Amino acid sequence: MNGVDDLDPALLHHIVNTLGWPGLRPLQEEAVPPLLAGEDAVLLAPTAGGKTEAAAFPLLSRMAAEQWTGTSVLYVCPLKALLNNLLPRLETYTSWLGRTAALWHGDVTAGRRRKILTDRPDVLLTTPESLEAMLVSAKVDHAAFFAGLRSIVVDEVHAFAGDDRGWHLLAVLERLQRVVGRPVQRVGLSATVGNPDELLQWLQGSGAGTRPARVVAPHLSGPRPEPGTVPSGDIQLDHVGSVDNAATVIASLHRGEKRLVFCESRRLVEELGEKLRIKGVTTFLSHASLSVDERRRAEQAFAEARDCVIVSTSTLELGIDVGDLDRVIQIDAPATVASFLQRLGRTGRRAGTSRNCLFLALDEGGLLSAAGLLLQWSRGWVEPVVAPPEPRHIAAQQLLALCLQEHRVGDRLWQDEWNGLGPFGRPAAPIVRHLADEGYLDQDGGMLFIGPEAERRFGHRHFMNLTAVFTAPPEFTVLHGRNEIGRTDPELLTEKTDGPRLLLLAGRSWLVTYIDWHRKRCFVEPADGGGKAKWSSVGFDRGVSFALSRAVRDVLLGNDPPVALTKRAERCLAEARGHFLDQVHPGGTLITRSSRGPFKWWTWAGHRTNATLTASLGGVTVPAQRINDCWIRLREDVTPPAWKQTVAEAAGRLCLPEVDERAVKGLKFGEALPSRLAQATLAARLADFDGARAVLDEPVRFVSDRG
Repeated sequence: MNGVDDLDPALLHHIVNTLGWPGLRPLQEEAVPPLLAGEDAVLLAPTAGGKTEAAAFPLLSRMAAEQWTGTSVLYVCPLKALLNNLLPRLETYTSWLGRTAALWHGDVTAGRRRKILTDRPDVLLTTPESLEAMLVSAKVDHAAFFAGLRSIVVDEVHAFAGDDRGWHLLAVLERLQRVVGRPVQRVGLSATVGNPDELLQWLQGSGAGTRPARVVAPHLSGPRPEPGTVPSGDIQLDHVGSVDNAATVIASLHRGEKRLVFCESRRLVEELGEKLRIKGVTTFLSHASLSVDERRRAEQAFAEARDCVIVSTSTLELGIDVGDLDRVIQIDAPATVASFLQRLGRTGRRAGTSRNCLFLALDEGGLLSAAGLLLQWSRGWVEPVVAPPEPRHIAAQQLLALCLQEHRVGDRLWQDEWNGLGPFGRPAAPIVRHLADEGYLDQDGGMLFIGPEAERRFGHRHFMNLTAVFTAPPEFTVLHGRNEIGRTDPELLTEKTDGPRLLLLAGRSWLVTYIDWHRKRCFVEPADGGGKAKWSSVGFDRGVSFALSRAVRDVLLGNDPPVALTKRAERCLAEARGHFLDQVHPGGTLITRSSRGPFKWWTWAGHRTNATLTASLGGVTVPAQRINDCWIRLREDVTPPAWKQTVAEAAGRLCLPEVDERAVKGLKFGEALPSRLAQATLAARLADFDGARAVLDEPVRFVSDRG
């Protein structure tokens, strides 16, 4: 076991004799020196690459050698289900050294929490939201509880970094570091990303550039593949044309095997799940609007079964263990190559098996999206993880949370609480003024504290809403007797219907028998069929990226992804190329006009780039149009000379996209910002200046499409 001699001898004994491992994996070996030395690190490996052990073994060895006391390691995850899944493993590893691990999140009982507070575990598994709830809770002496903290492990760190939960996590870690009074080691565990060095720098927060740090990624350090080399995996692409046909294919293929099917919406999970059950397939469902018990039962039953299917949204994309999978099936395409890699990594874990994924496209658009994504994957491209810019609303939330935590904060000292981390220090001064002006904060004697407006908006249930970074649309709880099945969109309970009101939830139809409008609950009984599923989305749609939109254009120009295409997929792809023959050109972008249609500029540049171009070329684009990934609508009077002049003027002064007021209302804590700052935040997140410049640099052809 070369390279691991510095691990605790008792730990080494159990690795060999209890786990029966002949040695450690390369990632686990290479992680030992930096983690034992207290360095910050990002450990990078594909799904099921042993990242948890790569972090746990050195940190537990250091815990024993340096005689850490109290809760010295925090293990932070984005999902409660992932924490539940990890707890037995970490309890086993800590027990080998006479140490303990425990779980703290929203589903943990009050009695269990009291026990944790009096008998502190050495390793605490939690979420960022629960961590902040501990900081602001009057029942937790956070200074005493976290006094022994030495290291923080952030699992699935890439899942945090790309959205506002990442900013929230960083801010909470900085506040925690202030409570502890010393730097705390940060270790991130991540699947493959396109920019691991930047991800590590992001994770370090205020310590970036001042603390030793490294990326540990043995699978990336070997010789690079030759250009044109296709990554390994048994990947197939089929066009089935409908959900009914997808259910027929899934029911008939791979009988006797365990299959995990990913869908891109909860509604589609429900519809496909119901159709599979009708066909006699043993089917389980998992998505965020099912009750915890319903999801748990489904995941446990699926893990123990053999000939079955579980249909899921991205809730099962991360490292939750659902047993030994045979197949992954993807309906249409995931939003990113990174998601596809996560899902692909669920298979091929048994010796003698390979990673596999079958794509089933429901329509032409789904087929093109899947083909474009697979083309980019074959090129070895993965999205860089980029934190969303200008998180002013998270800064507002953090200021309020800090005042809850400390009760009173000096009106000139608050800036120090985040150790100079980007948006949470001096740049937040206008937000502090607004919070004070609007009554979210009160000021007295040079101190800031929670004001009446914050009490009114966020004070319900001990400010629980203040620690949740995401806005969830209002949903009604669906109950069969005393059993909670899940939650549904209230529109399904209010829209006009002929005959009985039927819901589709947990893959079954239900008859609504009573609605409790005050408590937002509805009661149901089983029905034979005909139920509908629906959920509203929150925020704005960032759409498809520039890179994936351009990959779709490459597919339309004749580039096939190097995967197995069924005859149906080949036929549909040929038809799609015929449909878009006059909208793609290898030499640049096209502006077309049909005899009865508008001018369309076919950019194939993605939603954010097209939103930026629409705003920046206001002299020739139609205002207030619905943005899409492929084209931009132009004014009827546009001419080539006017076009050239507008493009020349715009090249040096690109504009932020316009933001719909409804999107601002969907920004959690946006009401705690001045309206202009809330709009500016969303506009910055909707912009893609690099993509817009790339498109403007390309030649443009005006063509007539008289079809």
